[in-house]
Amino acid sequence: MVIVRQMMVILGGLLFLGSMAAHVYARVRLRPSEDSDLDDYYHEFEDEHPEYARYSLWLNITMGGAALGMALLFAGIVV
Repeated sequence: MVIVRQMMVILGGLLFLGSMAAHVYARVRLRPSEDSDLDDYYHEFEDEHPEYARYSLWLNITMGGAALGMALLFAGIVV
């Protein structure tokens, strides 16, 4: 049982750190630039813009990975 707890903590920590690093990368590098044509789209169609759709997809994936990592850390510590 101790090995399972240690593996959960290790995997959860690595997943959390990796997801947060990817989230920072997405925030800095994948954000649509100021000179993009995103302003030409109406606000209800922003998700259809390719740059914005890729940006929001990466943000959602990385936050989901961070949440899963935190859940593994919590389960490894509490169980």
